[in-house]
Amino acid sequence: MSFQLNAYKAYKQNSVNTASPGELTLMLYNGCIKFLNLAKKAMEEKNIEEKNTNLQKAQNIITELMVTLNMEYEISKQIYPLYEYMNRRLVEANIKNDTEMVDEVIGLATEFRDTWKEVIKLNRQQQFQNVQQV
Repeated sequence: MSFQLNAYKAYKQNSVNTASPGELTLMLYNGCIKFLNLAKKAMEEKNIEEKNTNLQKAQNIITELMVTLNMEYEISKQIYPLYEYMNRRLVEANIKNDTEMVDEVIGLATEFRDTWKEVIKLNRQQQFQNVQQV
């Protein structure tokens, strides 16, 4: 069992180390959604500590997404306030113990993630076409 666990950890670490910036962003969105779902479950189970921990992890991911935005692009200037809103809603959700607010942020994070997935897919298709033309 220990060997399998260590192999899995090595695989996960390697996948992060070799991921493109686009894939890393996708991992962040997936992690955010995972932590939000765990926080929601903890709210339903009235586990305050677990709720708080997972909401903070989600907020840390959103903050990381905010910090890494390239503000030279117009789209970044439009995304930034949405990230701020998501973080604010999570603070409120934590204080008010409100699963609906968490659901709202899960919806937004899922939309970002799905859009980002599509961008990666289109980018790969374009790269593949460029390689075929050479």
